[in-house]
Amino acid sequence: MSGKRRHKWAIDFAGSSRSRGERGAVVPAHSDVHVASPVGCVDTTVASDRIKEADPNLIVKRSWDIALGPIKQVPMNMFIMWMAGSSISIFPIMMVGMMFFRPIQAILSIQNTFKTIEGQQAAFQKLVYILGNLACLAMAVYKCQVMGLLPTHASDWLAFAQPQLRMEWSGGGAYL
Repeated sequence: MSGKRRHKWAIDFAGSSRSRGERGAVVPAHSDVHVASPVGCVDTTVASDRIKEADPNLIVKRSWDIALGPIKQVPMNMFIMWMAGSSISIFPIMMVGMMFFRPIQAILSIQNTFKTIEGQQAAFQKLVYILGNLACLAMAVYKCQVMGLLPTHASDWLAFAQPQLRMEWSGGGAYL
């Protein structure tokens, strides 16, 4: 302890053969004193045994939650489509773009999504997942049709075809 001030909670890991215990008493470093584990400390072998014995019903339930995820998004997508309106502006275009890209990305990454799922129902769960994403994609296509972004008439494709007749006209603030 020459020149260094030691605190009572300091531990010397340098390999000294003796250390100071309570109240400054010198205690051999390799004594048979057993230190109790801290509160909440769990033996790691017990935790790994719990992981190995996972409940198969829980795995099936979790995999069905993943498979039904896109179908659960359909009502929210419908509400977002209604709130966005049918005008051509940045907000509805961004909403439609997200409704297109999310299902396509989900379908393309289906192997990463279902790599932990196994069992007899795995193929049916993948099918339900794909159908849910296709339903979200169909809603996005419908929204594009409502907004008038899809070329659905012959005049959209052919220069010599007559354009469709407007059913009504609207103008802001003036009576015609």
